[in-house]
Amino acid sequence: MEKAKKLETYYEKEHPFKDGIARLRELALQSGAEENFKWSIPVYTLSGKNVFGICKFKSYFGVWFFNGVFLKDPKKVLENAQEGKTKGMRHWKFNSMEELDEKGVFAYMLESLENQEKGLEVKAGKTSKVLIPEQLQAALDRNKALQSSFEKFTPYKQKEFCEYITEAKQEATKLRRLEKILPLIEKGVGLNDGYR
Repeated sequence: MEKAKKLETYYEKEHPFKDGIARLRELALQSGAEENFKWSIPVYTLSGKNVFGICKFKSYFGVWFFNGVFLKDPKKVLENAQEGKTKGMRHWKFNSMEELDEKGVFAYMLESLENQEKGLEVKAGKTSKVLIPEQLQAALDRNKALQSSFEKFTPYKQKEFCEYITEAKQEATKLRRLEKILPLIEKGVGLNDGYR
C-alpha cells in the first residue's frame, strides 16, 4: 500500500481520538516537516531524519518526539518513552481533545525541527553481541534461509527474539516460543513490529 493511502487510512479510521490526531496532523503539516508513514504511524521528517510522530492508543493520543530529550519543555509535559531504556524519545500525551494545547504542541514541533537542523540527536550506542539461545541456534543451523533472514534484522530485533526464548523458564515453553517466532523470522517480521 502506498504511503498516501496508509496515511489516509490511519487518519480516517474511526477512533475515539480521530479529531485529536487530525488536529495534530494539521499542526504537523504547518510546521514544514515532511509527512511519512513508518512503524504503522505517521512520522514527520526533516532531510530524511525522524523528528516527531503522531500516535493514538486506547486511552490517549499524542506526539512522539524522537529526540525530545533536547526540547526545553517549558510546560513540563514530556515523558520518557520507556524509563531506563529510551535515551532520546519523549512523548506528549493527551487523554481528550480538550487537553490538546495546540499552540504549545506547535511550538514543540518547531523546536524539534530546529534541533534536527542543528544536528542535535541521540546516537545509538554500540549494541553488544547478541547471545543466541541454543534452541534458536539449532534451528538457524538447520535452515540457511532462516539464518539469512535472521541476520538481516537489526541487533536490537535479534535480541528481542533471543530474549523472548531465554526469558521462558521451562524447556517446553522455550520450544513453543521458538515455534512461534520461526515464521516471523522467515517473513522478516520483528517480534514486536505489530506494536510499533
